[in-house]
Amino acid sequence: MSAQSHDFLVEIGTEELPPKALKSLSEAFGNGIEAGLKEAGLKHQGVKLFASPRRLAVLVTELDAAQADRQIEKRGPSVKAPEQAVAGFARSCGVAVDQLETLDTDKGQYYLFRSEQAGQPATALLPEIVSQSLSKLPIPKRMRWGSSRIEFVRPVHWCLMLLGDEVVDAEILGHKAGRQTHGHRFHYNQPIDVMAPSEYAGLLQDTGHVMPDFDERRAMIAKQVELTAANLGAKAVIDPALLDEVTALVEWPVALAGRFEERFLDVPAEALISSMKEHQKYFHVVDNEGQIQPYFITLSNIISKDPQQVIAGNEKVIRPRLADAAFFFETDKKQTLESRIEKLKPIVFQAELGTVYEKVQRVSALATVIADQIGGNSDWAARAAQLAKTDLVTEMVLEFSDLQGLMGYYYALNDGEPTEVAEAINEQYLPKFAGDKLPQTRTGIALALADRLDTLVGLFGINQPPTGSKDPFALRRATIGTLRILVEHKLDLDLLELLAQAADRFPSLPGREGLEQRVLEFMLERFRAWYADEGVPAEVFLSVMALRPSKPLEFDQRVQAVNHFRTLAGADALAAANKRVSNILDKQDAGAANDVNEALLSEAAEQALYADLSGLNSRIETLKAEADFKAILEQLSTLQGSVDRFFDEVMVMADDEAVRTNRIALLNQLRQRFLLVADISLL
Repeated sequence: MSAQSHDFLVEIGTEELPPKALKSLSEAFGNGIEAGLKEAGLKHQGVKLFASPRRLAVLVTELDAAQADRQIEKRGPSVKAPEQAVAGFARSCGVAVDQLETLDTDKGQYYLFRSEQAGQPATALLPEIVSQSLSKLPIPKRMRWGSSRIEFVRPVHWCLMLLGDEVVDAEILGHKAGRQTHGHRFHYNQPIDVMAPSEYAGLLQDTGHVMPDFDERRAMIAKQVELTAANLGAKAVIDPALLDEVTALVEWPVALAGRFEERFLDVPAEALISSMKEHQKYFHVVDNEGQIQPYFITLSNIISKDPQQVIAGNEKVIRPRLADAAFFFETDKKQTLESRIEKLKPIVFQAELGTVYEKVQRVSALATVIADQIGGNSDWAARAAQLAKTDLVTEMVLEFSDLQGLMGYYYALNDGEPTEVAEAINEQYLPKFAGDKLPQTRTGIALALADRLDTLVGLFGINQPPTGSKDPFALRRATIGTLRILVEHKLDLDLLELLAQAADRFPSLPGREGLEQRVLEFMLERFRAWYADEGVPAEVFLSVMALRPSKPLEFDQRVQAVNHFRTLAGADALAAANKRVSNILDKQDAGAANDVNEALLSEAAEQALYADLSGLNSRIETLKAEADFKAILEQLSTLQGSVDRFFDEVMVMADDEAVRTNRIALLNQLRQRFLLVADISLL
């Protein structure tokens, strides 16, 4: 570390921070400080983040003690400008006219003011940088406490701010900055003096019984949970989101294993897991076959003198929750799903689109059509759709909403429904998120597609599409799910036709005119981000989007074909030629003819192009029927030589109108062949 740089540490001590937001708050705090330092021109070596339930801290290593001096230049009016203008410029710079310099430019001489601005010390800049970073944290709702007007995510109790071994003179969120942090609420509930930023983490851990490093704490928890499960002869299932949340709940983690009664294993494992994870933040364990075991692992925030008491307390808390789940499961099984269909009639799906019951009838009809088209069982599709939403009125799903679909699967099996019908009830919601698995049964696929398409046309039909970041009905996610199902399962379905059928099943929609086209446009546009994530250039997507193919599978096949075409030797030249042809054809008043009169082809180059193009016709027609777009472009890429020669040797816009029209028709034939795949003039 140079004499001109010091480590900088800031810590904000609070009441317990919201666990699900702790990681994002910490990252935003660090990013805000980094941005502030960059804007201020304060160089540094690195940034280290710390976050625990009661603190957010940032350590900046080797921070410049002051900004570098800056040369300031301000260009003023021309030397020929009126004296009043020149005098005004000099006054604005705080100097006399005779202290201004002159600058020679291509447009003549101009007055110039030069000065050197001394850099400010970091101590003068850091308070504002920290305050600005805190004010920009992603906090949906801020709190006030006491009689103060200060607002933050939780009440603030202390502020530590050191540059080197000196306290930075600042007041942050109502607290005068000092050098004191505070230890664990139970193990060391007292202040700790930090003499230098580099001592911070070690002091808190060794003296204060606090592990301030979020990532280190997370890794320790994962290791403890795995070891605890291994001691039970089982394997822990560690959900990353739950791991993050638990890490945000404890400052000194201690993993403990508890047990519950084996009779609860008669309840679907997912219900047990949901109860343990959502309500108690417990990790569940499984055997080598992945079957849930009657144990749980909890994280204590203290080293207890009697850990068995802590375990017993947790067992006492989880028992009634699991008992509730078991009661709901047994109670629900006493009524069939079919008997619950009528209970969907009072439940509103959307005020203008009717009830869930009405939605079910529409989806059932559409799912039947889709099942027929993909080789599924239309009777099963209709049945699955009728039962799909009935678990929403079961006791289990009313208590554990994340189990919808899954409980429908268990209850359908209990009712003796066909296995694929039961599976489809669970699969209707797949994929639930990016990268999630897809429905696998034909019935599940038909139901998942029908449900999403009904929602899309309904919301667009009442003019409630997503706007900006607002998407209350998750239409973007529904679209991506639909596209993934169609593309990854290689289903050759026409979205435009299905959207029209979905729209026609609504008794009335204010925006029915052109509705399916609007929804199709929205859905195809979702492909843009899809391909961007795959590293496909935007122009490849746009070249296919220009044709608006309404079959997503075909859309994807075209994109992959164009992306491959880009790698071929003649791709750039043919793309440029297509652009040239497109420009020529655009200037034709009534559109170009497509029939070529071979007798009018007088130039060797145009004869060669016609012969080469004609020679490909039969092969391209076959490939078109097979939808082999990649092979079509590979065939057309062989035309590069004759296309280049044509443009080198042939004057398209000949004086003879018949010859000119004939040559334009030849180019139109060439262009139409490429348009079988995409508009490669956009590449």
